[in-house]
Parts: sequence; C-alpha cells; structure tokens
Amino acid sequence: MSHIVEIQTEIRDAAAVRAGCNRLGLQPPGEGTFKLFSKTASGLGVQLRDWRYPVVCELDTGKVQYDNYQGRWGDPKRLDEFMQAYAVERAKLEARKQGHSVSEQRLADGSIKVTVQVGGAA
Repeated sequence: MSHIVEIQTEIRDAAAVRAGCNRLGLQPPGEGTFKLFSKTASGLGVQLRDWRYPVVCELDTGKVQYDNYQGRWGDPKRLDEFMQAYAVERAKLEARKQGHSVSEQRLADGSIKVTVQVGGAA
C-alpha cells in the first residue's frame, strides 16, 4: 500500500545533519557559536556552497538560523537542497534503525522519492 507524505522539517538530529552535508559534498558541520552578520547563533554550523555566513541548526528547538541578506549572501536554493538532504537522510536513518530497507529515486522535478520496505534490512 502506498502513502504520500509531506514533511515540514525541523533539524534535530546531528547524524542526519552530518549525512546531509556529506551527501551534498559540504564540509562536516562544526559545533559552536557562529557569527551571522549582526548577531550570533549557537548549534551545528553548516557552510552552504557560496554562502557568506553559515546556517546554524539549533538541535534543541529544531530551528535553523541564517542571514543570507534576502539572497544576496547566499542562494536560497542551497538551503532548500540542504533541508531536502537532511530530511532524506533522517528518514533513511530512522527506517533502518527500525529494521526496514530503504531505497530512493531522484525525480525529474528535483524531488526525491524515498521508499521504505517494512521488514527488510538494507
């Protein structure tokens, strides 16, 4: 039986953040306090490609803080790519933790179809 799921992503899993960075060929995230132009934010800092300041993931709250100056300091598409990579990696980690097998397929529109087979390990 097929189920379509739409996810609003909160960033709460450090392993999935690391896996998402790896998936996109980014440097591993750093933990600490990061400067975002006129303020600072603490958490896991992810340096997106061609962004002036890092994206900071606050794992306790699930929120993401960043300053891209309305796209002038970083293309919002790069953030969307990271959020998608995080969500896919988080889903795969959780499914495998529960003993399910997972496959994925990139669709023509850029979205990713993740299929979880209940009961099979992969």
